[in-house]
Amino acid sequence: MGGNIPLGFTDTPLGSSREAADPKWVQWLLISIALTFLGLFLILPLVTVFVQAFEKGIAVYLEAITNPEALSAIKLTILVAMIAVPLNALFGIMAAWAITKFQFKGKNLLITLIDLPFAVSPVIAGLIFVLLFGSQGLFGKWLFANDIKIIFAVPGIVLATIFVTLPFIARELIPLMQAQGTSEEEASITLGAGGWKTFWYVTLPNIKWALLYGMILCNARAIGEFGAVSVVSGHIRGLTNTMPLHIEILYGEYQFAAAFAVASLMSLMAIFTLIIKSILEWHGKRQMSIENH
Repeated sequence: MGGNIPLGFTDTPLGSSREAADPKWVQWLLISIALTFLGLFLILPLVTVFVQAFEKGIAVYLEAITNPEALSAIKLTILVAMIAVPLNALFGIMAAWAITKFQFKGKNLLITLIDLPFAVSPVIAGLIFVLLFGSQGLFGKWLFANDIKIIFAVPGIVLATIFVTLPFIARELIPLMQAQGTSEEEASITLGAGGWKTFWYVTLPNIKWALLYGMILCNARAIGEFGAVSVVSGHIRGLTNTMPLHIEILYGEYQFAAAFAVASLMSLMAIFTLIIKSILEWHGKRQMSIENH
């Protein structure tokens, strides 16, 4: 066929044309800047954490991460993440479903509220829960009268963590479900399937990779949360200290080896999370490629 070929439908990929247009020195300069930046602000600090953690030997390292207070912090961190992530997943699915499948007044307000934790400082978020559930807070007297403890206890830590991690899963699902539209769900309902069956067999398979990806991001944020948790926890050793809080206490007491040991454990969790994220991305792209062919 003759004539001009529309942009985006050429035989040569756009990336290849761009690569040919840029001089080699520009490519190498940009790559060098990126690698230098990553080396200085990511790789070097991470290596330093592990070097400092093992500086006094493996025995000191093992003692630091098996100390009763450290084990309590590790267990609490995992417990909070195990509660916060599923609840946020449930909320994210429901919010994304409502926003993308229905038209209603206040939709934009709902989207804004979902994004609110991104804009609010975690410390302010912690203070909000203190003002609500603290001894002098809005519900403080009622909670005290009924012997219910939220602030300076595990429930307060869970609430603060849920707040700061609220947007992650919903924000992964909303754009995807908007792009998918409602045609498949409508077809399923037309064929006689109910709402739950349509969700389970049509919607969920379409969003599963975005859901898992969002849960991984949510989990990483929950494990590393410091500001909001610091305000509501009370820093009670062995009871309300999560791993970030435990690291802060150790560092403040000049127990540097122990602090870096626990920090290295958190770093390993982050690296493991990154590996899972990369595997899911690869698997999702591979499955998409198979479906397209």
